[in-house]
Amino acid sequence: MSYCLHSESHLDTGPIYVRENGKLHVVNRGAGGVQNVTPKARPFSLFSRTFSVELCMNREDDRARRQRTDHFIFTYTKEGNLRYSAKSLFSLVLGYISDNVDHIDSLIGFPEQIAEKLFSAAEARQKFTEPVTGLRALQKFTEAYGSLVLCSLCLRNRYLVISEKLEEIKSFRELTCLDLSYCKLGDEHELLEHLTKEALSSVKRLLLKDNSLSDAGLRRMTAPVRVLKKGFENLLVLDLSCNPKITDVGIGYLLSFKKLNCLDISGTGLKDVDAVIKRLQTQIGLVHSKVPLKEFDHSNCKTEGWAEQTVLQWEQAVMEAMKPQDNLRSRVAALHFYGKTRRIEEAVKCTLVEPETKASGNLQFYKENVENCHLPLKKEVAGSHELKNNKKRALAEQERERTSKQKHLCLTVEDWDLLNTY
Repeated sequence: MSYCLHSESHLDTGPIYVRENGKLHVVNRGAGGVQNVTPKARPFSLFSRTFSVELCMNREDDRARRQRTDHFIFTYTKEGNLRYSAKSLFSLVLGYISDNVDHIDSLIGFPEQIAEKLFSAAEARQKFTEPVTGLRALQKFTEAYGSLVLCSLCLRNRYLVISEKLEEIKSFRELTCLDLSYCKLGDEHELLEHLTKEALSSVKRLLLKDNSLSDAGLRRMTAPVRVLKKGFENLLVLDLSCNPKITDVGIGYLLSFKKLNCLDISGTGLKDVDAVIKRLQTQIGLVHSKVPLKEFDHSNCKTEGWAEQTVLQWEQAVMEAMKPQDNLRSRVAALHFYGKTRRIEEAVKCTLVEPETKASGNLQFYKENVENCHLPLKKEVAGSHELKNNKKRALAEQERERTSKQKHLCLTVEDWDLLNTY
């Protein structure tokens, strides 16, 4: 608070008193001397009549007052009276840290229970939707907690979210399920290259339906597994349906997935279907299914983890950014009135490969030794008989690899150039 004093008269100072020997003396300016006159008892004001006071409140004080209200919880009683109670110190500290979550150095070793509450508080404030600070804050959580932040990610038909939040999506680690169906990524997309990194070596279920993939894309994706024994080592379910550019050559790259239990290659550009079916059965033990498998009906794929609401916030932000396009209806109507053909945008669907899918039929495969492969995946309980069968098959596979080593493991110049990029 600041005080502003205003006085117009500087000459009218009033009587001046001087104390001398314990007595007050009045100094008369006209006389120019000091007279021992006792002052008359008359009313005296400390300030002149023209004195005024101005009160100025700083803006910082207003913000401080507003923040003070956040420290209380306001409720109503049964009688309708307003009642407030102070928040706990933990909630106050949690709110302060969540407001500045991007300044955290590291969360490694921090308790998971408190970290989950901190993530929820930052998520409620939409801190992870911010362009720069959101990515930095999200990386701190993914580095420390991995699959707890997100264990399953469903981006089905969400290619706009991928283009807007690519770096955030790449920050997720230890995913076990990833659905990128109907995204039209192509062979050269940065996200497909990221799939071969060690951060996503834990993926067990990968759905790439209708992504404009070809044999070159499969060759890039399987190069770490075929040569370096890294990448999708633990892959169990793979969906490559509705990719008509995948031919018999591309299917040969999939033979390196020895742990693969379910495979869908319906709607691909296979030339000799019978040869591919026999090749998958003899080399990796996949049997052609006459009935559609439930693994590929998308019912079990969903986003799970702490960041489930964060992904929804990203999608809402993208949809809000597209809302201004609704204002262009008047322009479209005018163009239509003046004879311009109106362009109709429809959802991206797998329409181009429907004839090929009908022609080739259902090409879904599963392993016979895996129980309930056509049902949602469960934890495998290996018995004694299964262990024996697996050992026999492993020995048989080793012998086949030795005999066909030149056919499948022979590296070309293009393969070496591709491996040098990792």
